[in-house]
Amino acid sequence: MAGNNGGPWGGGGNNNGGNGGEPPRPPRPPRNDGPNIPEIDDLVNKGREQLRVLMGGGGQGGNTNGTGGGAGGPGLTRGTVGLGIAAAVVLWGFQSFYTVKPEEQSVELLFGSYMSTNGPGLNFAPWPVVTREILAVTTERSIDIGTSRSGLDAGLMLTGDENIVDIDFQVVWNITDPQQYLFNLADPPQTIEAVSESAMREIIAQSNLAPILNRDRGAIADRLRDEIQNTLDSYDSGVNIVRVNFDKADPPEPVIASFRQVQDAEQERDRLENVADAYANRVVAEARGEAAQLLEQAEGYRAQVVNEASGEASRFTAVLDEYSKAPEVTRKRIYLETMEQVLGGIDIILLDENNGSSQGVVPYLPLNELRSNSSTGGSN
Repeated sequence: MAGNNGGPWGGGGNNNGGNGGEPPRPPRPPRNDGPNIPEIDDLVNKGREQLRVLMGGGGQGGNTNGTGGGAGGPGLTRGTVGLGIAAAVVLWGFQSFYTVKPEEQSVELLFGSYMSTNGPGLNFAPWPVVTREILAVTTERSIDIGTSRSGLDAGLMLTGDENIVDIDFQVVWNITDPQQYLFNLADPPQTIEAVSESAMREIIAQSNLAPILNRDRGAIADRLRDEIQNTLDSYDSGVNIVRVNFDKADPPEPVIASFRQVQDAEQERDRLENVADAYANRVVAEARGEAAQLLEQAEGYRAQVVNEASGEASRFTAVLDEYSKAPEVTRKRIYLETMEQVLGGIDIILLDENNGSSQGVVPYLPLNELRSNSSTGGSN
């Protein structure tokens, strides 16, 4: 470094090898009137040297000739430029070629505008003119709505009979049209959540509390899915609602104990009503059976009386005919039959007055009892 007389920037190592073959400059005379200010030529030489270092040339070396082959390194050659171009091409190809998985679809954009939708496989989009957005179209996404799921009061809804119910449900969806999904909705998940909550509130406002808690959950879930899908289709959202999971429908937490007491009372009321209905049905059935039995008995008695009267009338007519033919015989026969009917059931004892005195011992004997005793002994 002792022979470096080329100025403060180390211009050269000898008198013959200046910058580009130029003769060496004489040294500046020292100035004592202030700080040293570099000249324009020094600034130019400094900038040239720094540019040479950045382009791969030598820095501060033994000589600074124009060949660019100093000790600092090789200069900017065609090989270096080719390597740079090849690296740029590889980088461009890496950005332009892309792969789409079977469950995905890609949307290609020309300067930000929609150009095409591509399916699975290797695709080409010349970057940066054409960019792409890759979406998983078959993947099922879910949105949870409700007090216990989201931690908010989104699940508290007013029913048609002016009761409050706490509902938790889940909306499962996927993408059917990537173009509509990207361009027609600013925030698809937030839109789906808002539409789902609005549709559920509309359905609950048209229903009573008891069916919601008991038997109508499946019907409400099906209706909710249709309402959400119709609304999203009107937006051209490119979203398909796969299903709605209706997880919980309960009264609000502060009143759930009282509500359960009311439910128990209603169930007890229903039980007692069922018992009363069963008793009423049994009593009514028995009464109807007895009424039918009485009607049948009355009908039988009527038929019996009518038949007996008809028979008596027929018998009287027959007797009358016989009486008209032989009055004396008929009269005597009627008398005998009548006496037989009258005296047939009477216990009679006949005493012959000619054989004994009326004041004898026989009239005082208990003949009726003796006769009954003799009949009883004979039967034994």
